Amino acid sequence: MGVSSNDPFLLRAARGEVLDRPPVWMMRQAGRYMKAYRDLREKYPSFRDRSEIPEVAIEISLQPWKAFQPDGVILFSDIVTPLPGIGIDMDIAEGKGPIIYSPIRTSEQIENLHPLEPEESLPFIKPILRALRQEVGNKSTVLGFVGAPWTLAAYAVEGKGSKTYSIIKNMAFSNPIILHQLLEKLADSIATYVRYQIDCGAQVVQMFDSWAGQLSPQDYEVFALPYQQRVFQQVKATHPETPLILLVSGSAGLLERMSQSGADIISVDWTVDMADARERLGRQMKVQGNLDPGVLFGSKEFIRDRILDTVRKAGNKGHILNLGHGVMPETPEDNVAFFFETAKNLNAVAV
Repeated sequence: MGVSSNDPFLLRAARGEVLDRPPVWMMRQAGRYMKAYRDLREKYPSFRDRSEIPEVAIEISLQPWKAFQPDGVILFSDIVTPLPGIGIDMDIAEGKGPIIYSPIRTSEQIENLHPLEPEESLPFIKPILRALRQEVGNKSTVLGFVGAPWTLAAYAVEGKGSKTYSIIKNMAFSNPIILHQLLEKLADSIATYVRYQIDCGAQVVQMFDSWAGQLSPQDYEVFALPYQQRVFQQVKATHPETPLILLVSGSAGLLERMSQSGADIISVDWTVDMADARERLGRQMKVQGNLDPGVLFGSKEFIRDRILDTVRKAGNKGHILNLGHGVMPETPEDNVAFFFETAKNLNAVAV
């Protein structure tokens, strides 16, 4: 594999190079904690407009890049963005998240779904990703953004976000054949979507299985893991060089199983100590994370100490510094700036 020191920092870490500091970006780094984003939201109140009108999505994706110069710039998007392209109508309600107008409850509805044709149904993706690559050049790595089959199925079946996941678990445990039928279709469309994002310029792709942490480990092995594998295997077959990141929220009990997914990098949340995560995953598995987003409400000294603690525990190879989940809307922008500044000025930290 050709490795060039001209390659952006995050891409080099994702390939396993030893670097003098970990690359850093932040989940939800484009968003409500930034005044620039809130101002733009007044002009474009619909999330779908903000993420699907190329010039607006480009501007939002680049707001944190212009402010903080993170090592990763991620496509501003949502997990459910590709669903209309397979026949599941949705909208994203401000402050409430995705709403699916006709939740999937029957085999007939699943049979009516069609494969994703990203060029036709997601025409905004190519101009956004191309513009991001052009803007950041080799100074940063452009990340793609997709949802995982289980999480997309949870939205499609529940009809919206849920606290209990009782509707999809009812389907999983009383009518699993239907759910597997849906998960297969979703996995194949997501694989198509990941490949398309890479072809359009994404250099690393993160798959968000946000709700897989709601499954017991034995159910994760049936309803989440095989479909993560199905996506990653298809992508690796055509794009073996592109690093893939897997995130599962609330994943402390699932880490070892996540490492079987085919992902190159496991995003670790803050409910597990980074040293324990590295031990459990094995040093060959690369990791991302894992500061508690709440740390950014602390003093600068506290933020610095927590960054150093995480970096020391992760070691100087195969670690991308990030939060364990998205930055919270109320976070002081100054503290986000300090997080990035501290991270980017870390020299080789004694491990």
